[in-house]
Amino acid sequence: MYLPVIIQTMILAVRYRSLSLPLLANPKLTISGMVGVAKSELMMQAQNECQQAILDWYQFLVTNQPAAEQVADIMPLVKQQALDFPLVCKPDIGCRGSGVKLVKNSQQLAEVIASYPRGTSLLLQKLADYEPEVGVFYVKMPNQTQGKVVSLTFKDSPTVMGNGELTLEELVLLDPRASKLTHLYQERHPKRWQQVIPLGEVVRLVFSASHCRGAVFTDARAHITPELEQRIELIMTGLPEFYYGRLDVKYPDLDSLKRGENLQIVEINGASAESIHIWDKNTSFLEAVKTLMWQYRTLYKIGAYQRRRGFKTPGIGKLFKHLAIEKRLARYYPTTD
Repeated sequence: MYLPVIIQTMILAVRYRSLSLPLLANPKLTISGMVGVAKSELMMQAQNECQQAILDWYQFLVTNQPAAEQVADIMPLVKQQALDFPLVCKPDIGCRGSGVKLVKNSQQLAEVIASYPRGTSLLLQKLADYEPEVGVFYVKMPNQTQGKVVSLTFKDSPTVMGNGELTLEELVLLDPRASKLTHLYQERHPKRWQQVIPLGEVVRLVFSASHCRGAVFTDARAHITPELEQRIELIMTGLPEFYYGRLDVKYPDLDSLKRGENLQIVEINGASAESIHIWDKNTSFLEAVKTLMWQYRTLYKIGAYQRRRGFKTPGIGKLFKHLAIEKRLARYYPTTD
């Protein structure tokens, strides 16, 4: 699917005389948030409505202290920001849900911290009040006053329901989709894998709503409303010089989402973000390719405009440097919940 995108990128690089022009799309972010860029860098820039919509978070560095001592030092500072267990712990640098853990107590947090080398930046974030999650892809040309929501995608974490007779493994094997990803779910539920699940109990197979971790994506573009776009625009005015990316958003129900009400932002992804409706099983291969090609044409158009404004391209070497940083850190990431 990405081969046509690569070919188009080569053509665009020649036309615009730059291979790294997309790295100017969000000029206040290091390489526009393409890869290997800290989530905290973007969230620290958030102001007003954007800052309020992002779920509260706390960033810290792993030290040489025993993990339990680090937790004892961290938690009073975390609680000063009105945060407490359960919390979401995730690497500051990472993508596609890598290393995301739901920690319910100090012992679990210590176990997560112990898996990382000294100097790693980690985030603790408030657990959202709502279960449903949606990916909101936002694009705005620098010469325009209003951006646009170009993609909306439901992100559903798969579940199975116990019947009081079958084990978790047997329930997963009976599910048409989940049975294709058995290895992912067994790794996340080793203690319960051979246990009989009580009647009526719903087991959430993955916590992180990432497609590569087993979540199910469904095209929701039909639910984009003027009210939702207006709310997203108001939120994004609080993020300086941000023109291209995807918001991962929690919401209470579909009506609230369509009205743009009670939205809680988990994180905002930069230039490497995709319109994830392309991963809906009903999206054709041709439509997915067209969407990706449109995205990269848009990145080049935005980058070209930023260059005319006086921003300088960072160079392709910087991209590879940050890619290497992320790959090096990914070796230490614990299994995603």
